[in-house]
Amino acid sequence: MAPLMDIGVILPAVAAQREQRLDLGTAARHAEQAGLDGVWHGDHLATGAASLDCAVALAVAAGATTRIRIGTSVFVPAIRPLAWAAKQVASLQYVSGGRLVLGVGSGGGAGQWAAAGVPYGERGRRTDTALELLARLLAGESVPLVDEPGEARLQPAVTPPPIWVGNASAVAVRRAARHGDGWFPSMIPPAAVASGRARLAELAAAHGRPEPVVAIGATGVLGPAPGLPTRASIASGITGYGIPLEEAMELPVTGEPAQVAERLAAYHEAGARHVVLGFAGGDWREQCDLLAEARALLT
Repeated sequence: MAPLMDIGVILPAVAAQREQRLDLGTAARHAEQAGLDGVWHGDHLATGAASLDCAVALAVAAGATTRIRIGTSVFVPAIRPLAWAAKQVASLQYVSGGRLVLGVGSGGGAGQWAAAGVPYGERGRRTDTALELLARLLAGESVPLVDEPGEARLQPAVTPPPIWVGNASAVAVRRAARHGDGWFPSMIPPAAVASGRARLAELAAAHGRPEPVVAIGATGVLGPAPGLPTRASIASGITGYGIPLEEAMELPVTGEPAQVAERLAAYHEAGARHVVLGFAGGDWREQCDLLAEARALLT
């Protein structure tokens, strides 16, 4: 019997790769061989921490695997010229053989946008424009340039990947309902998933669109091994998203595979069909194996 949900994992950060002598290709193959459904990578610029370009990292993962999805968690198209963003997405879709899932957001601090030379106050408008035009560009249509005269046309054309709109905000739900194939909030309890999904279905119906799929992003650590981060320490990090500590304490996914499966089943009951988990510590390969055990229990 197939598991209730697809389970993906965030690829190891540069620091973890160095500490564990783990390159991205090896990591992606390990996740695929363990039986997980996707490998994901964030999109960060000038954050102060070592990070890889999202498209380069996922291209490595795509080249090292054959079955597993590759996903952006999340790609920020508005921080780039739209034609350049579309070229990166089309290239990933092409080299992965159509396995890309494009999580899209408008996040990152003001410093990241300043480093890209894009006004922070324009991120919402530019994100809306990207969501309106990306699929057309990827399909090879000519579209008007943003803020410039003329048109852009992308080659090679590809089948547009599913677009999952990130964030739990009301704006993100509206964007997902109007333009997205999925809604992709992170650091959110099951009750908020259920209420957000109800609103999503209502708005999508008003636009004459099918209800987008619901995926959630989460963080945690599996197993009882000594030295693993505690729930309290993981929750403390989550408060950086503006979530009060009392609420953040309920969010980390922790415990043995059976306990993790119960937590994930609660998200399934709330309407989520995909989970993308970032490990808060531990050996990345061992964490993958434990997560695959939890996945197998979701039947």
